[in-house]
Amino acid sequence: MRLTAFTDVSLRLVMRLAVAKEGELLTTRAAAGMLVVPYSHMAKAVARLSELGLVEARRGRGGGLTLTEAGRRSSVGAIVRELEGAGDLAGCEDDPPCPLRSACRLRGALARAREAFYASLDEVTVESLVSPPTQQTLMVLRSDGSPAVEPS
Repeated sequence: MRLTAFTDVSLRLVMRLAVAKEGELLTTRAAAGMLVVPYSHMAKAVARLSELGLVEARRGRGGGLTLTEAGRRSSVGAIVRELEGAGDLAGCEDDPPCPLRSACRLRGALARAREAFYASLDEVTVESLVSPPTQQTLMVLRSDGSPAVEPS
């Protein structure tokens, strides 16, 4: 199973916001640059994470993005479930629908596999994702996506 690019971008944003210093507000544009994703993709991720109550996005002068307490406490499994949705992993209901769907066991097996995948991610918290050494890497990203050079 592979996560959608949307979920990947969203998780990267949550991780970066989780290590933000007190009072540090990232703009959507800066976050997109740091995490090397197109601005339009980041804006969609911000909008969805805001709808879910995981990210607070304040507009205007002095605005920016912050991770909410709910976002900080959330499990990765819960976030991925919300972002990926509950659709079929196979094209059972595509147009045209699969002719095997009425007697197929694959659909159920894939649903169980997906739930096992999510269950393993339920044990992973956002906070555990950003512990060292990941924390340091996230904190030194520049708006162009490259790591800041540590002074010698």
